[in-house]
Amino acid sequence: MVLDKEKVVRVRDTKFLDDVIEIGEKIFPEIDKVRTCIQCGTCVGGCPSGRRTAWRIKTLFQKAMIGLKEEVLDTDDLWCCTTCYTCQERCPRGISTTDTVRVIRNVAFREGYAKKNHLFVCSLLFKFGHAVPINEPVKELRKKLGLSELPPTVHSYPEGLKEVNAICEKTGFKEIWEKQWKKAQEAQK
Repeated sequence: MVLDKEKVVRVRDTKFLDDVIEIGEKIFPEIDKVRTCIQCGTCVGGCPSGRRTAWRIKTLFQKAMIGLKEEVLDTDDLWCCTTCYTCQERCPRGISTTDTVRVIRNVAFREGYAKKNHLFVCSLLFKFGHAVPINEPVKELRKKLGLSELPPTVHSYPEGLKEVNAICEKTGFKEIWEKQWKKAQEAQK
């Protein structure tokens, strides 16, 4: 297969990384260290997700640094990070790698790049107060382990569900989700 150079266009947004840093530094003051990434691969070498998926955090950062915004935000790989912080703890430059991924995910969500499965998980959060609601097999397992059937979360305190939803509304998360959920539903028709 021969690629037509005219059809292979990579749109660059030179402000993309600046925008990510500006959003993230409110919570993670050292997020701007991502600019010092030397592509050494220590993050990839220690990544448990990278062993089983196409997830390569250094590739994501490289694309962000050169302004390939859409490639960064629209990849399924972005969601493969388990946020275990292994890469962040091992980074020789002290880059807040995992925190940066979390910020990029937030940008992706806000800009409409959330995947259908993620939108569904959000609906579970609104309905049950958990992204992964407890089920009967888990309740049984908890009992076998000598734990109460329900963890001390919204499952045990259902009145907390109103608070979860209030937070989601106040932060604008639910509004963003509703727009994307509606768009995803319309796309299915």
